[in-house]
Amino acid sequence: MLNDFDASLTRRSAIVSAAAFLLFVRPSHSAEEQVVTVHKDLRCGCCSIWMQHLQKNGFVTKAVDTNYVDAVKLRFGVPADLATCHTAEVAGYVIEGHVPAIAIKRLLAEKPNATGLAVAGMPVGSPGMEGGTPVPYDVVLFGPSQRRIYMRFIGERQL
Repeated sequence: MLNDFDASLTRRSAIVSAAAFLLFVRPSHSAEEQVVTVHKDLRCGCCSIWMQHLQKNGFVTKAVDTNYVDAVKLRFGVPADLATCHTAEVAGYVIEGHVPAIAIKRLLAEKPNATGLAVAGMPVGSPGMEGGTPVPYDVVLFGPSQRRIYMRFIGERQL
């Protein structure tokens, strides 16, 4: 049988345990925080720079290094003419190439019926491809039977 002193210790232990849990255990991801899983070749430097761009814009990134990036693209339904050096996935969408974070945020907010977004090639000035004179480029919204320009950029600036 617990006396008042033992009961007080038990209550105090429970309170301390609960406080420690709340202070040190972080929820997996807030609504603002989206995990972007990036399938990339280990030797590709621009992919890592693109991931840093996403991190600076509030995304959490996870790299999956592979020697079979083309197989990943095929599995996710990336059209061959939109394929680039890395393929990412976030919230059920595919992100191909150097897509700016603002376009991904718009995609996640609007939730269109599509496979994902792509930036064909590796345009100078796009996130991860900084250096040189930036060129205009399109972010394409694509799906199995559709494709349209979703946004236009020069560098990271929307046109």
